[in-house]
Amino acid sequence: MSSAEGGERAAPFHCPYCGDEDLRPSEEATAPGQGAAWECAACNRAFRLKFLGLLASGLRSVHGEDPTS
Repeated sequence: MSSAEGGERAAPFHCPYCGDEDLRPSEEATAPGQGAAWECAACNRAFRLKFLGLLASGLRSVHGEDPTS
């Protein structure tokens, strides 16, 4: 099973809502392709993480210039 199919969990470093680091994997069953569920003990919120894929545009600088040139 590949990580895109849910074989591995992406571990967040902080809560996207409050910024706290006290995160735990949710015990809620997650359907394949739905993303990993996490719970924040500080703000009592639950959220999901899902890797969407790589950008087709490749690397770009902030100003739209090619950083490799």
